[in-house]
Amino acid sequence: METQTTERMAVENDEAAASRSGPETVQPSNAVTPQAASCPTCAGSQTGPAASPSCVYVIGHIEPRFPLLSVEKEARQATARGGGSKDTDRETMAKVLRDPSNKYLVRQLCWVLSVQGVETYILVPRDGDYQPLIDAYRAEPTPGDLELVIGILGPIAPPMMCNGLLVPIVIFDQIYAFDRKSLLDSIPKPKDADQKFTKSAGEMFDRIMQQSDNAGATDADRAVNYMAVRYEGPYRLAAEQFANNASFTSIDVLPSPLSGTRKIVDVVFSFTDRTTDVVSKYFTRVDVTECFPFLVTKMSPYFDR
Repeated sequence: METQTTERMAVENDEAAASRSGPETVQPSNAVTPQAASCPTCAGSQTGPAASPSCVYVIGHIEPRFPLLSVEKEARQATARGGGSKDTDRETMAKVLRDPSNKYLVRQLCWVLSVQGVETYILVPRDGDYQPLIDAYRAEPTPGDLELVIGILGPIAPPMMCNGLLVPIVIFDQIYAFDRKSLLDSIPKPKDADQKFTKSAGEMFDRIMQQSDNAGATDADRAVNYMAVRYEGPYRLAAEQFANNASFTSIDVLPSPLSGTRKIVDVVFSFTDRTTDVVSKYFTRVDVTECFPFLVTKMSPYFDR
């Protein structure tokens, strides 16, 4: 009898302890354990830092397109509402795009950036402002018209976005529309500069544009494109070298030994003496860490290591 009472008390004490500690938690067989959630190769893992976006700094030419037949028909109706005129097709289209009542139509268009005639990107504004695209569409285009686009590289466009065109999307922050003549006129000229300076700068611009035939998505491409449109150093250097009987040879982009927490590249310009074949090199450093490159050091002589 005493033994049974002792056993009954022990069972009651165990039940009381269980009630104080709460009900037992039972994990289902398909529950995600902490070890599985921390797996670095799992698709849903959030343990690592977010990948930095791919920046684009590209020079090309922007044109609108009709992604759907219905959008093209709507554009014709918008043109008809404007009344008859003797304007060219581009002039008429420019008027339609600049009419505030046609903003809905501007958003329906597909805006394509081409580099040297090759369709490269579809442009979408980050803030929803299509005015830079409208301004880039010229009623009277010239062969020297260019646009500089700065933004973030996105995914490949779906087929229905631009009538089957499968190219990457660029979510742009800024667009600069310019032409060759205005760019050359904006270059600060030395006090003793003559007409040959403009010719030298023009030839240098054309050579750099041939070198910068790129999609503007790599560090080297973005550095060269930046030098072409935002720094007068290469044009001053070309004028000096041409005056000293030297020919422009090449542009090379090399990782800078100063790179650490930031990505810095050396843009090297090579010139060859037309008489002695001696090569002279000059370089400048450009920071390409973020989407807006900037100059680190000005043009100076370069020596091979």
